[in-house]
This record gives sequence, C-alpha cells and structure tokens, in this order.
Amino acid sequence: MKKPFRWISDRFSQHIQTRLTGYFLLILLPLVVVSLFAIEKSRDILYEQAVERTETALSSAMNHFDLALQNVEEISTLIAGDPSINELLNKNSTQLSPQSIVDFSEVLEQLSKLVSVNRFVSQIAVYHHASNMLISTNSGGRKLTGEPQQEWMVEAARNNGTGFSYVMADYPVAGGHTFGSMTNTDSISLIRAMDLYNSERQSNLLMVSFQKAKLLNIIKTLLPSVNSRISLVNEKGEVIVETGSTLEDEVTGRDLVVTTASDYSSWQLTLVQPRSELYKETDQLRLFTYAIIALSILLAIIISWVVYSGIAAPVLKLSRGMKRLSSGELNVNVDTKRRDEFGFLIQSFNKMAAVQKHLIEDHYEQQLRLKTTELKFLQSQINPHFLYNTLDSIYWMAKNYDADEISEMVMNLSKFFRLSLNKGRQVFTIEESVIHLHYYVRIQQIRFLDSFTVAYRISEDSRRVPILKLLLQPLVENAILHGMEGRSEGGSLIISSWIEQGSIVKISVEDNGPGIAEERLVYIREELAKMGARSVQALSQDEEHVKDLFGLRNVLSRMKLYYGREADIDVNSEPGKGTVVTLSIPLDRCRLESPADENV
Repeated sequence: MKKPFRWISDRFSQHIQTRLTGYFLLILLPLVVVSLFAIEKSRDILYEQAVERTETALSSAMNHFDLALQNVEEISTLIAGDPSINELLNKNSTQLSPQSIVDFSEVLEQLSKLVSVNRFVSQIAVYHHASNMLISTNSGGRKLTGEPQQEWMVEAARNNGTGFSYVMADYPVAGGHTFGSMTNTDSISLIRAMDLYNSERQSNLLMVSFQKAKLLNIIKTLLPSVNSRISLVNEKGEVIVETGSTLEDEVTGRDLVVTTASDYSSWQLTLVQPRSELYKETDQLRLFTYAIIALSILLAIIISWVVYSGIAAPVLKLSRGMKRLSSGELNVNVDTKRRDEFGFLIQSFNKMAAVQKHLIEDHYEQQLRLKTTELKFLQSQINPHFLYNTLDSIYWMAKNYDADEISEMVMNLSKFFRLSLNKGRQVFTIEESVIHLHYYVRIQQIRFLDSFTVAYRISEDSRRVPILKLLLQPLVENAILHGMEGRSEGGSLIISSWIEQGSIVKISVEDNGPGIAEERLVYIREELAKMGARSVQALSQDEEHVKDLFGLRNVLSRMKLYYGREADIDVNSEPGKGTVVTLSIPLDRCRLESPADENV
C-alpha cells in the first residue's frame, strides 16, 4: 500500500506534468462531487418515496386482512355458540345410527351456508369427539381412525378453552400426518372448542380454514414489478402465503425490504423489490455522469500535456543540466533557441557552469591540496606512540635513580593513557573499566600518601557489560578530591556494580568523606534534573554555559547522548558520613551499542 502512494508522491513532487494534471483534476473535483452527490441524493429521495408508497399499500392490505380475520373469528364464535348445532352434536354418542347421520347432515348444511356467504373461508369442519367423526364442508363426513389424530383433536379443544388459535397446514399432528393432510386444507385455519357457553362441554373442535387463493389475490395486487415478492407471516414467523420463492433465502442488501405489522393480529406483510428495478432510470443518469467524468479526465491529461510541452519542457532540460553539473560533469552546456524568459534562464545557467568550472579548477583544488597537507601534518604531531615512548623513558630514568614512587606513578600513568587511547574504542566492559580506573586510583593514592583505600565490588553478572570509556573517572576524581583531601589516613573508596531487576545496570562510587551540605545537595539534584529534562541537542550545547559540577554534567551528558533518556545519575550524601553517586544505565542499550574490537 505504501509503495503506490510513495510512487504517486514522488511523481507529483518531481514532475511538472503530474502536478499540472493534478491541478486540472482538482478543478474538476468539485463538479464531480456535486454531480455524484446529486445522483445519490435523487436515489435516496426515490428510495424514500418508494418506501412510503409501499408502506401505505401494505397498511391498506393489512387492514383488509384484519377485517377478514375479524369476520372469520365472529363466524367461529357464532358456530361454536350456536345452540342448535351444539344440541345436534351433544345428543349423539359413540354409536352411529341413522338419526346420527341425519343430525350430522343438518350440521353440515348449516356450515355450508356460512361458507357460501364468506369469500375468505374455504372450509368449515367440526370434529365430534364421541363418534370421532370429522364433518367437513369440503369432504362431508369421515371417521378419524388414528388414535394419535383423535388425541390431538381432543387436546386442541381442551387447550383453547373458550379462546381460539391459528394452525398452519404444515403443522405436524401425529403419526407422520400434518394438520392440512388430516383436514384436507392447504392454508391457515382457526380452531376453537364447540359449545362455548357450556362449562361441561364435550371435546368437540371447530376448524375454520382460510381460502389461500383469496389471500394471494390481495397481496398480488400490491406487487410493483415482476421480480417483486410479498410474504404474509403470522406472529410466530410462519409464512401463511407468499408470492414467488421463500423470502428468507433470497433477501440481500441489494433489495428494498418494507415490512408492515398489524396491531390487531400481529401478522406481518413484507415486500421485497430489487433495487435495480427501482433505480433503473437513475442508473442510466449515473452512467452518463461517469462518461462525462471520464471525458473530463481525458481532456485534463491532454491539456496538461500541451501546457507541459510548450512551457515546462525547458525546465526539464535545465534540471537535467543541473543534475549533470552536480554529479561532477563540469563541461555542461544546455542548448536552447528560445528567446523568452526560459531562454534567458538557460543562458544564465551555462554562464554559471563555466564560472563554476573555473573556480573549481583554479581555486578550490589548490585550497583542497593545501588543507590536506596541513591535516596530514597535524595528524603526524598527535602520534600516541610519542607519548608512550616519553613516559617509558621517564619510568626507566626514575628506576635508575631508585625513585620508586615516581616510577610507579609514571608506569600507572602510561598504562592509563594506553588504555584510554587503546584502538580507538569507545566502550569497555565494566571489568576492563575497573582495571583501567585502578591505574588512575593508584596515581592518586601515591599523591595522597596512601591516605585512603579502594575496594571493588563487581558482581559476576555485570563484569562483561560494556559501558562508555572514562565514564567512572570523573566520579572517582570528585570522590578523591572532595572526600579524601585533608585526610592523613582512614579514607575509604568503594566502587560497586550490579544488575537490578534484570534490566538496569547500577554502578556506584562511595566515599566516607565529609559529605555534602543539605543546601548544596538540593542544588546538585535540581541541576541534574534540569539536564535530564532537556533534549539531546540542548545537552550537547550546555558545556559552553556551565559554571560548576563539570564532572557530573559531563558524565550525565554522555550517558543521555549514548544511552537515551532512561539513563540517570543519583546523588545521595549525609554530612559527616560520606557520599554515594549511583549511575543507572538500561542494560539493553549497553548490549546493543557495544562495538566490536578493531585492529590498530
């Protein structure tokens, strides 16, 4: 992802033609945005209007369904509470007699009259529990022989009580049968117990089935297009009737879906229409807009190329000449026949290139040779071997005259300088640093007539940790000068190192000198805190302005520059008991920054 963006950025910054094209496209951008916005806005308005119209139509159809439901429920109440029908059913027992057939025929005749006056009812059936007879307006009378079916009918009559419920045709009853196969219906049916007003009523069941074709005729009139689909579902989410295939399997985000629910029955009507049909006209307008945008982009590219060829080409020629000159090719001459501002600019560049060539050949090269000679001369004067040989000569002269203290001091000083300049290395291990430091300490012990002792407490896990060269020397120098000066004996200097929490290297320099006064200690800590809050660039510029604490400032600056802001110095002191200066260095920075040894 970054590479294409970087390529476009480079092209835009390095090529005028790309910038010109970008500027032309930028001018076209508001027009493109407004056009696309207008199209999308029109689509949104069209969508909202379609939803509003659909919701109105579905609400009207839903009201029609509610009236049909109320009508069917009222008919069921009339039948279930009709005294004559209930008397004919209740007086017949388990044995079918000729009189029973006459009574059931009379019940069937009354039910048929009700079916004929209601266009939404396809069938009315009554189950007679005593004889297990199913009296239906469609199939006449027949006996239910299956016990599971008989038990389901009885249980349905008892569960509904004086109320009613709706059963789908595909509702499983018993013995592998469905309600529709048992009652010979293909639509939803209302079921309720007969003889509503008799508390000791028998388990007779009334079933009023809806006419599926009539329900479909109502919803088909709502279809706005051929590919639209409508579904009527009950409160359980079961599909009562629908046009086309199952909606749940085909509804996608590219379809318009509108749902209206009935407050009376909790049934829902859902219409699904492909948005492609809804947006057919706006899609054509969108294609025209895209074509205009593509044509505008093509014109922008052509115009930018014409402008580039007529105006920007001389700039490219001049930039190529500058690149040749910067790469060291001094005989640069850009050809041009133009007499306008670009021609004047190119001629001025040719004159500048000629002057530049003269300056480099006649002046800069002489100065460079002179500086190179002076640098080599100065380098030859700083040969460290001269210093080593001189110290060795002093050492052997002191030995010849039996000046043991002078010879030892010179020997330690020679070793100190040898390690300080050793191979140009910038870091040493703590163990090497302590060996190096001991030469300096020994010189100071001889100077102060062995008035103090030194102890090294270096933990095993910290010996091989690399640290900056001469990092401890200023701290030890401060401890000796301020802690041991004026003592004739009893001075103690302790240098320790350890690794804390597995991530921090701690190095401390402790003396038993007079300590630091409270006011002075507060000042030192404040100054070190100010240094710690400064940036790395500011730390490198502080040395010109400091007035005191040179050693501590030097050590902290080097630590911050080399190890980062996590490195720190902590100074603790108690008057009359001594001072402890502790360095804290991130262990991971020590390992990462330690360079390999190099040859002399």
